[in-house]
Amino acid sequence: MSQAPPPHKSNPDDKEFMTTLAKGLAVLGAFGRQRPTMTLSEAAEITDLSRATARRVLRTLTLLGYVEQDGRTFSLSPQILDLGFAYLATQSWIDRALPLMRELSERLGESCSAAILQGNDIVYVARVPARRIMSAALSVGSRLPALHTALGRIMFGYLDEAEIWRRLRAQRIEAYTPQTITDLQALFDRIRADRAQRFSIVDEELERGLRALAVPVLDRSGQAVGAINLSTHSTRTTRNEMRERFLPELNRIAEQLAAMTV
Repeated sequence: MSQAPPPHKSNPDDKEFMTTLAKGLAVLGAFGRQRPTMTLSEAAEITDLSRATARRVLRTLTLLGYVEQDGRTFSLSPQILDLGFAYLATQSWIDRALPLMRELSERLGESCSAAILQGNDIVYVARVPARRIMSAALSVGSRLPALHTALGRIMFGYLDEAEIWRRLRAQRIEAYTPQTITDLQALFDRIRADRAQRFSIVDEELERGLRALAVPVLDRSGQAVGAINLSTHSTRTTRNEMRERFLPELNRIAEQLAAMTV
């Protein structure tokens, strides 16, 4: 899974920018599924901080209750969930989405997910898995590269053109399968075409056999606050079947969720 760069690396030219806070967030962001624990030395190396700075950050986070220490290793504490739940509590559409997604997943027998766009990644905010179709287990909080997912590509389309190009050029485009679109102009054109039709299908670009269709969740001003999708195995459902069966169902849910946004 991709991970956001340490916040202190992107130090804006702003006199009110708090470098110390950014360093603390960088350390928190270094923990993850593949790195649930870290030593002081590992935290310093991963976040490009000095050992002294990493020690102070970890000590502060431990005293605040967001990090736990066990001998030489540090890990996130359950209190860190308060930060994530605070965000989710402000997004009323996410709570409303889950029962609708669960009903749809059970009826169609396919996995249904909701995500938001964060930089060049999507972050899952709700997920109802039906069948295991990806090699990696996905859950709320998991990240995937936005450009090669239906969820991410449809949300990219609601950025202005200059911002799309800025993000395309800022990212190293990796070929995950032979079907992955890696040409920047081709990606841009696909993003704009998906925006025009208001849905995106990504077919085996992230992983062989994985086919997904996503639609945007729009706020009252017409901006995408998130997206929802249905994913299936390519041997089970054709692209035409996805457009005929999945698209109307997802649009129905997206329209209901739009009424819950502000």
